[in-house]
This record gives sequence, structure tokens and C-alpha cells, in this order.
Amino acid sequence: MNIASVELLVIKMPLKQPFVTHLGEVKEREGIIVKALDKEGIAGYGEGVAFSSPWYTEETVTTSMHMLSDFLIPLLQKEPIGHPWQAARLFHSIRRNNMAKAAIETALWDLYAKQHRQPLAETLGGTAKFIPSGVVVAAHSMTKAREQIEQYLAEGYKRIKVKINPDMDYTFLSEVRRLYPELPILADANSAYTLKDVDRLMALDELNLLMIEQPLAHDDLIEHAILQKQIQTPICLDESIVSYEDARKAIEYGSCKVINIKVGRVGGVYEAKRIHDYCYEKGIPVWCGGMIEFGVSRAHNIALASLPGFMIPGDISASSRFWDEDIISPEVTVENGMITVPKSPGIGYELNSKRLEQTITHKRTFKF
Repeated sequence: MNIASVELLVIKMPLKQPFVTHLGEVKEREGIIVKALDKEGIAGYGEGVAFSSPWYTEETVTTSMHMLSDFLIPLLQKEPIGHPWQAARLFHSIRRNNMAKAAIETALWDLYAKQHRQPLAETLGGTAKFIPSGVVVAAHSMTKAREQIEQYLAEGYKRIKVKINPDMDYTFLSEVRRLYPELPILADANSAYTLKDVDRLMALDELNLLMIEQPLAHDDLIEHAILQKQIQTPICLDESIVSYEDARKAIEYGSCKVINIKVGRVGGVYEAKRIHDYCYEKGIPVWCGGMIEFGVSRAHNIALASLPGFMIPGDISASSRFWDEDIISPEVTVENGMITVPKSPGIGYELNSKRLEQTITHKRTFKF
């Protein structure tokens, strides 16, 4: 791929409003932008989506920088690759650290697509010209939740995800369902329950939810299979699926009926596509999850979600959902609940250099 250099940029921006779950509150977002430059001057961009603290996975921005600087980029320097999928094979010698791997791997996919003058969606085999957009409601009160839902419905979003936990589930969701009887609703538990809560979860069956996402432990497959046999609502696995093998086992065990694919969580675009392809073959619907991303990761998600197995609106919202000004140009927009898949090479968005420069807290460059 004729890589000349890789640049790591740590950036930070405040969210327009706090993002609240039972695991904590996010008021500002730190992340990593990766720029892979080839010898012809073509640049590919990726994004590291780990958070500043290890509340979603064990990875953080600091650990990702360590892995990128001391292991992943040196591997690329020693062993040049001709295609992005080879990076996944090269990085296989390093356990886990999937968000760090995805940060550099996504930059290589963008670079490769640009080198071949193709939209990334087309490079991956995507066929959709538009993708439906969903959005997350994260609020501690019904009043706030209703305000958010009204706003998102006015903006045309096709599906609402509501964060739940044992202190705010049936009563809260039943009120949402009463107010919006036809609204597609997904409940996201972020591992807030155990099998002792099976009666609470069974009670949600009457609310006609699209699914309940990750109700049990973040690393579990077995107990989810037990739970799925007892409830009618489809279980969607998120944190439990960090690889193709996890997806294969979850489907074989009957642990879920839906899978959420996040590029960062599974280690990159190559593994995400493998999971998609397997689920598509098995008739398991998938959708693209969100990580409160900046525009670069959001653009990669759009390309991935153009694949035919993404049958459910994902957490790919407009840039304005989180940011006063994003780091890409043009920003991601939602029109009538849909996002247009870009036709220009690579991810289809340019970096907003002025805005990016305002957000940088640290940078490091590696020559090849």
C-alpha cells in the first residue's frame, strides 16, 4: 500500500448534552484520529473509539495509544501489506485491544479505497444508496426522554433506543409505548440484569419491543441462551460479540436473534464484514452500533451499513446529534430518517482541518 507515514491525533470535544446510562455520564469525548499517508500523498483516516475510562470495554484512549505506538504501527513498519485485510492477520499475534487495532485498520481501508478510486461502501460490497438512521434516548426522567423522542421523531429518525436498568424499565418503557404505540423501540440494558431478573424481563414481552440489547453480563453467551428460551422479545448481543467466533457460537447456542456490529469492538472492518457475512448466511439480522463517535468513525459505519444484512436502523445519527461542529466536511446529515451513502472515493468525507486542529491535545508521527 506504499505507506509513507502514520499520524496519531488525540482529540477531545464536549458533547452538546451529557450522554447518560446506568454505567455513568459522558460529558466530553476523547478519541484518536489516525492518518495513514501513502507515498503519492493520498491520506486515509481511521478513528479509535475507546473512551477515556474503561466503562464500556477494558480499553481506553491511553491504552490504545500505547498499543498503536509500541506494537501495531511497528508491525506495519516491519511487514508492509498490500491490502487492509492483511492487517487483521498481522495483528492476530496481539490479543484483544480491538479498538486500537480498528483505529489503524480503518485508516488503511479508507486509504485503499481512495487508492483504487472507489467509495469504501463499494469496496466492501455494499449495495444500499441510503441507510435508515436510529438514535439513542439516554435520560434519567420521562420528561427528558419525551423531549428527546419528540425531537428525534421530528428529525425523521426511524428507530428509538432507550437505555434501561432494573430501576427504570417496565414502568418507563410502558409509558413510552403508551405515548408512541407504533414506534419501533429497542431497549438497551448494558448488562444491567442477571438471570434472577427473568420475571422483570419477561414482563417486557407485552410491550412489543424490537429487541432487548445485552441484558446480561458483557462476556456471556450461555446465560443469554437460557434467557432467550424464556422470553419472546429477541435478544440482541453487543458487548459479548468481539469476534467472528463469538458471533458463530452465539448463533449456534441460540444466545440471540439479532447482533449489533461495532467496528471498534470487533477489531476493524474486516472482522465486522466477516460477522455480517456469516449472519446474513444464517438469516440473523444485524445493525450497526454507535460509540458516540466523531465523523471519521461515523463515515466508516455508513459504508459498513450499506451491506445487505444490515436490516435494522443502526445508531448512525447526524453529526449534530453530539457536536456543535464535527471534524468532517460535509457533516453527516439525516433527511427523512435516511443517510445518503457517499459516492466519492474512500469514506466520502473530507477532514475539517480547522476544526480538527482546535480539538487536538496530542499528536505523534511514525515514518515508514
